[in-house]
Amino acid sequence: MTEPRTRTGATFAPPVMEARRWLEGLTFAPGRPLLNLSQAAPAAAPPEAMRRAMAEAVLSDPGAHLYGPVLGMPELRAELAARTAAIYGGAVAPEQVAITAGANQAYAAAIATLCGEGDEVILPVPWYFNHRMWNDMAGVVTRPLPCGAGLIPDPEAARALIGPRSRAIVLVTPNNPCGVEYPPEVIAAFRDLARAAGIALILDETYRDFHSGTGAPHDLFADPDRDEVLVHLYSFSKAYRLTGHRVGAMVAAPARLAEAEKFLDTVAICAPQLGQRAALWGMRHLDQWLAGERDEMLARGRAIREGFATLAPQGWRLVGAGAYFAWVEYPFDLPAPQMAQRLVAKAGVLVLPGTMFTPEGDPRGARALRIAYANADRDGIAELIERLSGFTI
Repeated sequence: MTEPRTRTGATFAPPVMEARRWLEGLTFAPGRPLLNLSQAAPAAAPPEAMRRAMAEAVLSDPGAHLYGPVLGMPELRAELAARTAAIYGGAVAPEQVAITAGANQAYAAAIATLCGEGDEVILPVPWYFNHRMWNDMAGVVTRPLPCGAGLIPDPEAARALIGPRSRAIVLVTPNNPCGVEYPPEVIAAFRDLARAAGIALILDETYRDFHSGTGAPHDLFADPDRDEVLVHLYSFSKAYRLTGHRVGAMVAAPARLAEAEKFLDTVAICAPQLGQRAALWGMRHLDQWLAGERDEMLARGRAIREGFATLAPQGWRLVGAGAYFAWVEYPFDLPAPQMAQRLVAKAGVLVLPGTMFTPEGDPRGARALRIAYANADRDGIAELIERLSGFTI
């Protein structure tokens, strides 16, 4: 295999954009429109009250149009610090929070502070493809960690992958692409493993606002020595429907954030100012609304589980579901990329093949699909189940 001559040449094309190209030349009947369940993004605008607050900021707040501090608005950093401490316990200072242009940028910044050329990062499989893409473009070696039963990664299996060039283990919970929620004891075991190995645990909780549990998802923030190991990622985009405004966060040691500041200043200077103001307004005013959003997502998850239970006799298997996602196996003897394209053409359903989330040749992705079911209401999920029920290749 020829070595890539560029950083971008070291990785694959963006999966969601590739899937959108499958729509070229296709038309869908008015009574049977496309069900686009390919991308993890809210399909609606923020609530009207937030949009009015954003409009007011555009009109009357000059700072909404100017550069701001590289690590984010002080008020937003303080608000997220307080919210994080309230959710998880422990103390979190504003100096431990950086605001980024989305959680993807937070991940890129974290890797930049942790890794040099040829260093290694452990990613559970199936993985979030943008994490793999960034590792590739940063010259970082990805060590795949196959997940076991229930798609939960095993700390002991990860231990065998740690070597002299290892720099971090990455966990995403609730998971993208599988939807599963990692138990607190598993997260704690990975923290202990990372600490013993002298590496970081990057914990991406982009979808934490849609966790099905009522208590804290874990107690890592109550660990007084967490700064030596934990790098926490969060996104306001999913909670407040701000995907187009690119607002995420990283919570880590102040010394790490000082290093991240170099990266952030070079790439975007600061996260979008209007998005930061919207996130701050949302945290101060939309708790009840966000609780309703969570309830709706949990209801959609129940609808997915119930729907796939009716498909089980036909050979469909729901492997994992939660937050925004379902990971399913299908009963047809067709490679996943072809299966996904056949679903678009014959059923008007756009989902991503499992191969977009696994190493090349990995059987875990060969007969699997990721469904971003949060993009459909319960009627849309019922329509999805009906179309899959009648599907033949």
